[in-house]
Amino acid sequence: MTEIKEHMEVIGADGVHVGTVDKVDGNRIKLVKRDSGEGSHKGHHHFVDRSLVADVEGNKVRLSAIGAVAVTMEQEK
Repeated sequence: MTEIKEHMEVIGADGVHVGTVDKVDGNRIKLVKRDSGEGSHKGHHHFVDRSLVADVEGNKVRLSAIGAVAVTMEQEK
């Protein structure tokens, strides 16, 4: 988690954009509001659990789940 920095792009295993890192909060990645969630969840901070992180590649955090599944696993605070 120490490799994960503010403003890094979070992508699913399929390369689909999931969100942008706001900060690391314990064992979770807090995503920025502006592109975090869809529909009624849009405009709220969402969190991705550390267990979903597969790799950090350059300026991207790659998750072990595909984008469509990772979005359903986000935790809203």
